[in-house]
Amino acid sequence: MATLRELKGRIGSVASSEKITGAMKMISSAKMHKAETALRRLQPFRGQIESIIGNLLSADAEFSSPLIELRPVNNLAIVVLGSDDGLCGAYNVNIFKVLMAQINAYRKQYGPDVNIDIFPVGGKIVKAVSRLSDPHLHMKIVEGVDSKTTGDGVKDFVARLQSDFLAGELDKIDVLYMSFKSVSKQLPTCEQLIPVVSETFQANGVRESCRPYIFEPDAETIFRTVLPMFLMAVMQDIFTENRASEQAARVMAMQSANDNAKKLLEQLQLEYNKLRQQSITTELLDILGGQVR
Repeated sequence: MATLRELKGRIGSVASSEKITGAMKMISSAKMHKAETALRRLQPFRGQIESIIGNLLSADAEFSSPLIELRPVNNLAIVVLGSDDGLCGAYNVNIFKVLMAQINAYRKQYGPDVNIDIFPVGGKIVKAVSRLSDPHLHMKIVEGVDSKTTGDGVKDFVARLQSDFLAGELDKIDVLYMSFKSVSKQLPTCEQLIPVVSETFQANGVRESCRPYIFEPDAETIFRTVLPMFLMAVMQDIFTENRASEQAARVMAMQSANDNAKKLLEQLQLEYNKLRQQSITTELLDILGGQVR
């Protein structure tokens, strides 16, 4: 049986843990709101690009781009976004499970010998992917790109992916990430990034317009210029959503840890009070017994 001193030490330790998890929850909540604000700031830029693409889709003019070229898939890539830091519950585990399911789906669709390049983003995902041993799976780490990458880092990463596709090294590029819905809900999502297909436009809110437009310069030039910008805007959104999802998962994990600490603290406090009362009662009985003798 634990002594009063031991119980007091445990109570102090659990109380400290409760304070720490509470503070971490507040920090993660602030970071999540910051990522949400960044998402809202991206919307005008992305909305304008989507509007231009919608106008092009409704025009009679012909246009094309090597980024929409469909070809037989022998080599494909999947960009997997996770976290660099821990204490976010089963966040990275869930992403990795979806990754394995997606790899199996690729092999059923394109054959067991299809070559798959995995671009892990985030230290936890890099560590998980590095354990995979398969001759048809190749881990590609891009220096300077992690879960916290923004701005020019994302732009350079997208340029790298485009370059690999245009050079014929990759026939298809997908992105796997956690889509942010709310603090308590994040959904693993796998989207095709390149080649860009009509479903990509529709999934991202692009709608055809029925009004006549005059394009200057021609529609072909505009399309070839806007399409890479569209891909960059999509990837910026994905990185930002992933950060918001990570912090939301961490908020829930810290909330759960905080609740568990409170329950444990209550149990220890109750046990401490019982043991203290028992000790007091024993002392009183000893005193009374001494007086009787």
